[in-house]
Amino acid sequence: MVSPVVFWVVAVLLVAAALAMVLARNIVHSALFLIVSFIGYAVLYLFLEADFLAAVQVLVYAGAVSILLVFAVMLTRRGNMQESNLFNNYKVTGALIAAVLFLLIGNMVLNTSWAISSIAAPESTVGPLAELLLGKFVVPFEVAAILLLVAMVGAIIVARGVKDSK
Repeated sequence: MVSPVVFWVVAVLLVAAALAMVLARNIVHSALFLIVSFIGYAVLYLFLEADFLAAVQVLVYAGAVSILLVFAVMLTRRGNMQESNLFNNYKVTGALIAAVLFLLIGNMVLNTSWAISSIAAPESTVGPLAELLLGKFVVPFEVAAILLLVAMVGAIIVARGVKDSK
């Protein structure tokens, strides 16, 4: 059982990292704040006793996706790094839409009667997930793997560029 104080500290840090990611003027700093927010989500998964999801969150999102994003930012040709996140004139509109969405979601959260389950969390979440992924859902799992491989090969071909054969 996690103390509510620890949960709220992690929640505030997570929201702060997400806000810093959106408001950062430098795209590299935005990517680093994205990594912090991914790790914060992994901590929330640990609070929910979903150890496998926490490990996947750290390995896939905080590790692979974030590093891929940092490499993409670093390898992109552009002039001044300060001009990488250009701000536009939609700040007021964006803030208004975000406030409306925040109020709608907050209203739904406050007006929902949350049922608390008395069922204990399973000892291990990895075994049942492995049985499902390698049993019932093996074909969609392999199709997703092939699709990701094709996307990676396509990205490499696009990144290399096409040489003119004149």
